[in-house]
Parts: sequence; structure tokens; C-alpha cells
Amino acid sequence: MPTKYIGYVALLLLMQLIPARGVAQTTVKGMVLDSITGEGLPFVSVLLKGTNQGTTTDADGYFALASPSRSTMLVFSCLGYNEKLITLKSRRENNLKVSMAPTSYALNEVVIKPGKERYVKKGNPAVAFVKQVIDAKEKNDPRNKDYYGYEKYEKMTFALNNFNEEKQKKGLYKKFDFLKDYVDTSDVTGQPILNVSVKESLENVYYRKDPKEEKRVVSGIKRSGIDELFSQEGVQQFLKEVLKDVDLFKNDIPLFLNRFVSPLSTMGPSFYKYYLMDTVQVNGEPCMDLGFVPFNSESFGFTGHLYITLDSTHFVKKVALQIPKDINLNFVEGMRIDQEYDRAPDGTRLISRDDISVSFKLTGKSDGLHARRTVTYKNHTFDKPADESVFNSPGEVIELAEAKFHDNEFWKQNRHIPIGQKEQTVDAMLARLREVPLFYYTEQVVKVLVSGYIPTAAKKSKVDIGPMNTSISGNAVEGLRFRAGATTTAYLNNRLFADGYMAYGTKDRKLKYSGGVEYSLIDKKEHPNEFPVHSIRAEYQYDVNQLGQHYLYTNMDNMFLSFKRKKDDRVTYLRKAELSYNREHYSGFSYGATLRHKTETATDYVPFLQKEGDGLTRAVNDYSMGEMEFRLRFAPGEKYYQTRNNRIPITFDAPIFTLSHIVARKGVLGADYDYNRTDLGFQKRFWFSAFGYTDVILKAGKIWDKVPFPLLMIPNANLSYTIQYESYALMNAMEFLNDRYASWDLTYFGNGVLFNRLPLVKELKWREVLTFRGLYGDLSDKNNPAKSDGLFLFPEGSYQMGKKPYMEVGVGVENILRFLRFDYVWRLTYRELPDVDTSGLRVSLHFTF
Repeated sequence: MPTKYIGYVALLLLMQLIPARGVAQTTVKGMVLDSITGEGLPFVSVLLKGTNQGTTTDADGYFALASPSRSTMLVFSCLGYNEKLITLKSRRENNLKVSMAPTSYALNEVVIKPGKERYVKKGNPAVAFVKQVIDAKEKNDPRNKDYYGYEKYEKMTFALNNFNEEKQKKGLYKKFDFLKDYVDTSDVTGQPILNVSVKESLENVYYRKDPKEEKRVVSGIKRSGIDELFSQEGVQQFLKEVLKDVDLFKNDIPLFLNRFVSPLSTMGPSFYKYYLMDTVQVNGEPCMDLGFVPFNSESFGFTGHLYITLDSTHFVKKVALQIPKDINLNFVEGMRIDQEYDRAPDGTRLISRDDISVSFKLTGKSDGLHARRTVTYKNHTFDKPADESVFNSPGEVIELAEAKFHDNEFWKQNRHIPIGQKEQTVDAMLARLREVPLFYYTEQVVKVLVSGYIPTAAKKSKVDIGPMNTSISGNAVEGLRFRAGATTTAYLNNRLFADGYMAYGTKDRKLKYSGGVEYSLIDKKEHPNEFPVHSIRAEYQYDVNQLGQHYLYTNMDNMFLSFKRKKDDRVTYLRKAELSYNREHYSGFSYGATLRHKTETATDYVPFLQKEGDGLTRAVNDYSMGEMEFRLRFAPGEKYYQTRNNRIPITFDAPIFTLSHIVARKGVLGADYDYNRTDLGFQKRFWFSAFGYTDVILKAGKIWDKVPFPLLMIPNANLSYTIQYESYALMNAMEFLNDRYASWDLTYFGNGVLFNRLPLVKELKWREVLTFRGLYGDLSDKNNPAKSDGLFLFPEGSYQMGKKPYMEVGVGVENILRFLRFDYVWRLTYRELPDVDTSGLRVSLHFTF
């Protein structure tokens, strides 16, 4: 349903509750616009003067209201805009178009329609003015000082939107009639809301210019609501990336995991249209109101106003930002950002308030979720910290031990802004909800879906069963595979952990198993994989080994990968024992070492046929290796969502460097061969501002010794129909065998850079994806069984790569129905080989803003 009709539907529902006799009705509907940008204004309160009847505009600025005919005046109010009064035309329909002017001055009815008026950059005084502001922005930066510090308070709330009496009587809500006791009123939209999560934090920030360091000492954290369903650190990390602090003075503004072009970007004059509106007073200083809109309203930019002092400093006093209503951004129906700045005696810019309000919707028919993040700053200082050792602490964030355990009195004395009475009752509301079996069991199911594990206790479970996504799967060798596993948690012991599983295949009728014990050298809150890891782990495993399929971001037996485009029978059986040491540092540097013994057993699908010197071959049942692996990794600034077993990248903005080496000596620890293998890797996302971004993954490696093919470098073939990073969509498992290689994986996400400019197509909000993957590999004569004795013959369908690289390209469309991505992939080289796919369609679920 288009969002502009939501208000009309609400009107029809409201009219069912209003008595139809005795009073004539006036129908009022219309749209509220920003008088400068022409964009629809969300969250505008629309009230009949002298009554408590009213509504709010939807995400596009539309509203609808039924009123008694005796009401003659309509009052429009919105944070950051002057209140406006409109006289109604009684006894007949009113269809209004209302323009609201920004706070501090009154404009005549000026409406600018971006894209329709003739806009010229050359000789435009607004463009000349904004260039002066851009040139001056670095002069006022507080981080030009040797030291900079301040106290920061943040309050973040999430609430169900428009939780009115009508909604409370619908569906499942009518089973929870007590919720009406917890209904709040949004001070942004004026709508009734139901708070479901409230988080407060208090911290001191310390910055040093040389050597450059910034530390955040968190003295208080308070959480209430549904956050406990998720990993606390994971949620915090995710929200900090989605709703990041907006630094208007950078070229790009990270927000919703995208990059928005700042109106003060160096490329701003080529991206935005600017308008000099009027001179206004902001906190007693004369300022120019600079309005702006992007040339293309579907692109990642803002509409809004900058209030800039009319002196030589061009100081930004106040900011009001919104997103264009046509922006190609998912799930965000409306957003407003308000910032205020104070000026230090020497002219330095000091932010005092940062307020962002967002309306999220999963579908057009839902009322969605209202989020508000208010940050206030005080006690700015340029003095050296009393204890400069704070800069020597590991990690950017230092959380004091008592931060999560303060009482209400602490928060009354230290929070910068008051917290609402209803915001303080979220936990009490959830406690009452959990007394209802329907809610309680639904919550438990959600917990399992989020974590992947079933806890054995309602709170502080000591043993969890899972992961559940591996319970049932299938492959060509095992047939139907059943697996059951469990793991201990920190509630049993916060340093010693155990995990394991058992699996059985109905076709091969073999029992597989794994068991591990891990000792953490630092205390853990829930599970051993929490950052930072510093542990010793011992593991013993017997299971199938799918050669040529490397599951980098999921489990081998994930049930969702059971459907294959090719028969996945390149399988051996692997028995291994490992003893590992791993250490992570806050700097992003980590390292580890693993002592490993493994025995790999041949199967009918992958036989080990050893070529002898007389030209004959003999069948080898298995081979063994005793080896040591060393790993180095450097990922400064890496951001990810932490789950129990995996770390899911939130962004790929941080560079990741990896180096590993495996060494074995024949006869040592049961090794049958000398073995040295070295691998290098690099990964990074490169942003092109308004033109999208490219993910780059580069790898190279070499094997230095003569070894049989299971120990060679086997490229990662993706045999599923899904889109997988670092894999080849049209390569067969074990198709190429190399002892040295260099690979690349390049993916360009256009964010609608082309589709946003095509009539009709832009309404679909699709986004472009281009991929180019390749591998250049080589096989030396010593590892080629056709030229060297004592090696295993290559299985049928495995080849030595020629002088040309393997390459495939893809053209894709993402954001189909907001969550689907389709790529069509072509194989460019080695198309003549038998039983290969030369092209194909691939799909994935891809939720993104």
C-alpha cells in the first residue's frame, strides 16, 4: 500500500468510532511541505484548535482528518518549524497543501520543486556561499587542538508506531489489554507509541592529537526491553553502525550502512542544489539559512537547512536534515536529524546536541517502528586529561566495571535530559507479557532463531543445544544427514568450555562426531568466541571432507545449502586432532598457532591411486600428516555482529590483511610428506560516495613441496544456487588443482546509480550489482602426476590450469522486493571442458538498507 494512503485508511477506521448523528462533519486532508525544498514533511502534528482531536502526517507528509463543522482552525506544528494556522472551509471538503517554514523566521509561501525549476550553478550566489563554508569547515574543528574532551549522554528508544486504541483492539493485541497502561506519546510525532526498548549510556571521551588516540570511558549503561533477545555487544555494535554519529563536516556520512553525501562535501556543489533563503537569528546571532536538495532525489543525500553565521568564520550554528521521500533506501519511511553547535571563545566548533528520529517499516501496510536517538554533550575541554594513562588502555572503549550496575539515583543525578515515566516501565511491561503463554513461547522461538541454539534453562542456561540449522541436511555421499550437538556457556564456567556433536548419514551409515574443550585465559560473559579471544583449544573430529568446497561463512551441513546444482560427491573421510592457541588484541592484530594431526581416507568417489616408478598404480587407503599452522591477521577498525560461532561483518570498510603458513616434516608426528604452504590475503570495501562501492578480495599462495593432490590448493567451488563470497559460481568441485595461485573477487554495488535515473524503473528501487572473479593458478612439474612418480593420480574431472586464468563475470539486480538479489553469471574461460556450466542464475536473500 502506498504510504500516502495510510492516513486515509486510518481516517476510515476512525470514522467507525465517531457517532454519525447530531453533528455535521468536515473532511480535511492534504499534504504538508517544507516551504524551501518542496519535500513532504513527516511527523507533523495536525490538531483542531481548541480540541484534542488530531493526527500526524505520514512519511510522505500526507494527512487526513474528520472534524465537527464547528471547528474552524487547524494547527500544524513540527520540531524545527514555525507553527502554522489554517482556517477551514466549513461544511465542505478541504484539500490542503500547507507549506511550513523553518524555525526562527517567517517566509512567504515559497515552494521550490527540485528537478522542475531551472537551476544554474555558474554565478549562483548560493553555490559561492557554500564553497566558502566548505573551505572554512576545517578551521573550526575541535580535533585541531592537542587535546579535546567532553561528556556524552545518549538515549536511544524503539517503540511501536501509532499504538492507538484501534490497534489495541485488533489481532493479538486484544489479548493483551493491559498494554494500554504503558502507551506513551511521542514528543516528535505526537502519536501514541508503545516503547519496547530503551537504552541509556554515559561516557567521557578523550582525544589526543599526537600521537593520535581517542578513548571512550563508559561510566554508565542501562538497558530495558527486547534487547536481551540478542547478543548485547552485537546489538550495540550494529546500532552504532546503523545510526552513527553524524559528522556533517566529513565528505561522506555513514548512516544505515550506506554513505550519504554531506551538504558540506567537496563534491556538494555537483550533488546538491543550494538556495539562500533569508537572514535569521539563531541564539542571538545573525545567520544565513541555506536550503539544499539533491539533484537526484533517489540518491543518498539529504534535504534540509544549514544555519551559518554571517561573519568571516562561516560558523555552522544549526543543522536540520531529512531524507528525500523518493530516496532508494529500504525500511526507512522518514528521518530527521537536528544538530546544534556552540562556539568556544577562540571560535572552535562544539557540538551540544544531536537528535535523530527515524520511522522504520518492514512493509507498507505496517505502522512500523519508531526510533529516536538523542545525544547531548557538555563539559567540553581542551586540557590534558588528569590521568593521561587513559590513552594507554587497550581498545577504543573502556567500560568501567560498575557501568551496568548503577541504581536509579545515579541516573537521576547524571543523565542530561529527563527520561519519560512510560520509558521507565518497559521491563515491567515485558514481565507482564511473559505471564501470557502465547507471548512467552513466541519469545522463546525467536531466541532460538536468533541464536541458533536451544537453552536448557530459562535464564543463565549452562548448556545450549545446537546449532539447529545443522539438524537435518543432505549430500550425495551421506544421503540424509542427522546431527545433534551441544555447547556449554559461561554460566557453567566462565573460562572452561566444552562442545561437540554427533552426526549420522542414512546412505553411508557412518557415525561422525566431534568434541572440543577450550580454556579461555580471560573471563567470558557468555561464550568463548567473544572478543577478544585469548584461549587454548583441543579438538578431536571424524567427519566427511568435501574437497573443493570451503564453507567460509557457514557450516558444512547447513540445511539451506543442501540443494546443489552439481552432484557433491568429491568427498573423503577425515580424522583429525588439533591443539590451538589464539590471541586477539584491541588494535585489530591477532595471531594463532595450531598443532594438527590428520588422517584422510579415500572413498570410491575420490580414490587415492598412487603412480609407481614402473608405470603401475596401487590403491592407497589413506595418508597422514602431522603439521603446524601459524596465522597472522590485522583488521584495524573491523565491525561485526558477534554470534556464538560466527562473526558476521556489519561492514567491510576496514582493511583485513591475513598471512598463514603450514609446515610439516616427513616422519615428524606421523607425517607422510614434507609440506610447506603459504597464503596471503587482503580485503577492503572502497566507497565512491554517491556512486556506490566495491568490495575487493585478493589472495595468493604457494605450496613449496611435492605432495599428493588432497594437499594441493583446491579453489572454492560454489555448487549451490546461492550467491557466496569468495567462491566460483560456475566452477566444479576439484576442477582445478594448483600449487600456486593468485585470485580476485570484485563486486560493485551501484546503489541505484543507473536505475535511479531511468523512468518507471526507478520506482522499483532496484540496485545494480556487477561481479568479476578470477583465479590464475599453476602446477609445477613436481606436483603433476603425469610428470612425476609417487603422486596420487588426479580424479576424473580434475585438470591442470593452462596459461590463461579462470574467470567469470556477473550482472545482478538487488533490492528486488527489498530482500532478493539475482545474479546472472557467465563463465569466460575453460568453457570447452566437459560437464561444466557456462552460465547460470544465482539468488540470495540480501537484507540491506
